Amino acid sequence: MTKKLIALFFIGLMAYSCAKVPLSGRRQLNLMPNSEILPMAYQQYGEVLAESKVVTNSPEGQKVVRVGQNMANAVETYLKEIGYTEILEGFAWEFNLIESDQVNAWCMPGGKVAFYTGILPICEDEAGIAVVMGHEIAHAVASHGRERMSNQMAINGLLGGVQVAMGQDPNLTQAIFMQAIGAGGQLGMLQFSRNHELEADRLGLIFMSIAGYDPREAPGFWERMSAGAGQSPPEFLSTHPGPGRRIEELNKQMPEALEYYNKNK
Repeated sequence: MTKKLIALFFIGLMAYSCAKVPLSGRRQLNLMPNSEILPMAYQQYGEVLAESKVVTNSPEGQKVVRVGQNMANAVETYLKEIGYTEILEGFAWEFNLIESDQVNAWCMPGGKVAFYTGILPICEDEAGIAVVMGHEIAHAVASHGRERMSNQMAINGLLGGVQVAMGQDPNLTQAIFMQAIGAGGQLGMLQFSRNHELEADRLGLIFMSIAGYDPREAPGFWERMSAGAGQSPPEFLSTHPGPGRRIEELNKQMPEALEYYNKNK
């Protein structure tokens, strides 16, 4: 009887805690508000900057900031149009360029973005930066980090929110948070992560179109990324979709994105 009650509790909790992703309409688990997860994100972002060589004041850094601000404005415009402005509650946009050979960029929950100089040659120009920026911002707007953390906390039985979870097992909670924002991975989460990547591609394509960047640049960016990636693992063992599938999906979504682009350019 106890096991049945626990199962019913979990089912009820997950049904009560479901939210919708804007644009896709996909249901996702949400066990914590921004007011709990954003302070952790901001602290982690500050630690990364403190430990890195930040070159945001360089010409390339200012280019990243300029594209980032344009993209943030586009996100705010889009969410206002569809009635989802509450998603950005607590967001504090920030864009920084870090000197590193890493071909990488990411966005913390709350809109804290980091680009690495290693990805800029593949971006080539501001439109390429917008492809990456749109994708990374989309992860935050779609609350992918919070969703992943909610799922992992549910699996581990940490259901009282971040503050309670930290009291129960701070090391585990911190590890779950790091995994949720992309620092780490487990085989059981891979399909979940690939779904997030494709969802972020779609949202990012819309965001860059509203910001006035040609969405037709996106497939070209991923072709360049694929060409420079070397030997990649099979898709089923990767947290990211294969480049071919990614480009195929982007091309399917291109007519919708071009409508936004033509209206806003």
